[in-house]
Amino acid sequence: MKKFLTTFSSFFKNIWIIIDKKIVLPISKFFLIITSRFDSSGKQVENWLSKTNTILFISLFLAIGIFVVVDQKILIFSESSAEVLKSQPVNVIYNEEAYVIEGLPETVDITLIGNKADLYFAKQSPSQDITVDLSGLKPGTHKVNIKYNQALPSIDYKVNPSVATVIIYQKVAETRTLAVDLLNQDKLDNKLVIKNVDIKNDKVVIKGAEYQLKQVATVKALIDIKNLVAQEIGVNTLKDIPLKAYDQLGNVVNVEIVPAKINADIEIASPMKEIPIKVVPKGEVSFGYAISSIITNINNVVVYGDESALADLKYIQLDVDVSGLKNDHQYKLALVMPVGVKSMSVNNVTVDVTLGVSADREMKNIVVNYRNAAENYVPGGVAADDVTVSIVLKGVAAVINQIKPEEINAYVDLKGYGEGTHEIIVQVEGSDVKVQYVPMTKSVTIKIVKK
Repeated sequence: MKKFLTTFSSFFKNIWIIIDKKIVLPISKFFLIITSRFDSSGKQVENWLSKTNTILFISLFLAIGIFVVVDQKILIFSESSAEVLKSQPVNVIYNEEAYVIEGLPETVDITLIGNKADLYFAKQSPSQDITVDLSGLKPGTHKVNIKYNQALPSIDYKVNPSVATVIIYQKVAETRTLAVDLLNQDKLDNKLVIKNVDIKNDKVVIKGAEYQLKQVATVKALIDIKNLVAQEIGVNTLKDIPLKAYDQLGNVVNVEIVPAKINADIEIASPMKEIPIKVVPKGEVSFGYAISSIITNINNVVVYGDESALADLKYIQLDVDVSGLKNDHQYKLALVMPVGVKSMSVNNVTVDVTLGVSADREMKNIVVNYRNAAENYVPGGVAADDVTVSIVLKGVAAVINQIKPEEINAYVDLKGYGEGTHEIIVQVEGSDVKVQYVPMTKSVTIKIVKK
């Protein structure tokens, strides 16, 4: 009742404020303007206002004006009208530890019907709850009414929707292993990597309907690198990491996860390795010429990235197209970042290629090696010419004359070959990329037998 009286008093106070702003204040301004125009001292107007008849007429005019305003307000507020309250939250009462509820809308629309005065009071009053009590219901399907606890009995209301079909499930729980998913790793400094993530406890409990738990394929801790306060080498602690449950297609499954958030210690490192730049000529220079020297302005580069990737990285290969080259030439080339490398100390290299007159040199009795032989099989050359071959070296004399036989590797690739006798192409590689290695024997006959 006290709230109602306060609201009622506030209503008439608002009416008086409107009268004061719309009637009294404009009339006062009007008389002040008249006063200033007739006489700077305002004597004449003051004398006129001091007369008894003048005051009576002004009072009568104000009384009539107030009567008209109040009368209009009463007419307006007495008219029947409707107000729609959109998206009003629905509160449900049930045992959250024992059951899972589906089918109940989160919000409803309420239409209030009544005269404008009552609607005005209703809107000024604190909002009333829309509550659905399911505490007495057991697992199964139920139809329930959604009701609005209105403030004034003189107002009619309609709830949309007013009826809901609710399914109540028994809540069950399972323990799952927690996985870690790192988000926004590209926001980390290129020279830094996430070395380790320690979440202390990798077990969580998921709760929900039995069919929901069967849908859960994984539960992940979503660690967002952007939320790290400092990106520094060492251990950084990230708090309140949210957990999400996903099905096998990657869709979120709406189940309760205990705990809902965790903390994690994130170890940041900066693995690095210094490796050489290996220039590899591609194509053949013009006839009669050979590469005399290849000089780079930078010989080594420091690379940053995953430790496993750096462990297998021996050099950075830089391909140089020398096809048809007739004169010495300088190349400005960009290094290609290998897989697993995030940053390099050098990105561009200048390569000077010098040419000379081409010469030939024959290397005899180079042993043929075997690669990719199948397990439990032994390969061997059929004749002496299939065991060793001769290799012709093509390049500048000063270069090819320094090459030793042990620096040349002649081999056959046995991948895909089984038991039997096979004729296989001979391939040659050497340590000096400025030299062409040409086998005089194009293919050899290899016999493969089981052990």
